[in-house]
Amino acid sequence: MVSLGLFPGDHYLNDVTIIAVISAIVATLFSFRFYLRITSGRCFNEIKMEGKTVIITGANSGIGKETARDLAKRGAKIIMACRNLETANAVRDEIIKESGNDNVVVRKLDLGSQKSIREFAAEILRNEQKIDVLIHNAGMALAFRGQTSEDGIELTMATNHYGPFLLTHLLISLIRKSAPARIVIVASELYRLASVNLDKLNPIGTFPAAYLYYVSKFANIYFARELAKRLENTGITVNFLHPGMIDSGIWRNVPFPLNLPMMAITKGFFKKPKAGAQTIIYLATSDEVVNVTGKYFMDCKEATLSATAMDEEKAKNLWEESVKIVKLTPDDPKI
Repeated sequence: MVSLGLFPGDHYLNDVTIIAVISAIVATLFSFRFYLRITSGRCFNEIKMEGKTVIITGANSGIGKETARDLAKRGAKIIMACRNLETANAVRDEIIKESGNDNVVVRKLDLGSQKSIREFAAEILRNEQKIDVLIHNAGMALAFRGQTSEDGIELTMATNHYGPFLLTHLLISLIRKSAPARIVIVASELYRLASVNLDKLNPIGTFPAAYLYYVSKFANIYFARELAKRLENTGITVNFLHPGMIDSGIWRNVPFPLNLPMMAITKGFFKKPKAGAQTIIYLATSDEVVNVTGKYFMDCKEATLSATAMDEEKAKNLWEESVKIVKLTPDDPKI
């Protein structure tokens, strides 16, 4: 049969279908992006922090930098605890210039090294009179191949869990003296993709290593909940949060060519660091949480945890094993 051109051919219908599908995908993605933006929490309070001393780990980039910037503008003394001193010093100068607050200092801290943690804590105890807020923000994520710390600990777990665990113990006496005080721990909703294996708490050789980021965030939650329990009625609150999926340096270890689609996703849909810092700032400053402890927050609101994350016995067991792994001595402070 000869086509008279009265009806579109198959190729035309196929083209229309492809265009419609692509349009639907694009519309869905932009709708999702819009939803993420309008549901992002904001810390609207204007509480001043003059006279307060705040330690922020990993404050030289990402949400740590934005937290330092905000709290410096509120008048707090900011101690930027960072591994890369060159970058940290440049950020310090930037924050001082923008905030007009010259009480911003950089201190060397590598959370993957127990020696570095002990040196940092000793310097803080020598030179500081108080710690009003301790913010555990620094974290790392590897892609496929893992690494081992100088202490023989898998590096992601050493940096993200065991480092903060040891640092909190070493500083706890000064934090107690500073009460009322706050400890804020940056966890992640990605904990839901993992579990903590108490029989393999030094998971060297795990493949892919990226999975251990999720495990470490789960460990952060157990640590925060057990810490809050042990610090009840001391005037020290402990809360933890999911900052959102952030367009930050945490994704820099994704290898080529996987980094290309990852970059498109992070740039297009993830929160910018300033938005990601809002819940940290909220927990560090807000009067609304002055007596709240042991809770999980997302977008400046309390959020729910999985039943497994609420397991108090497992949290206690992780704590006890962590004491051994970080080699706490009888002379170290106890919590």
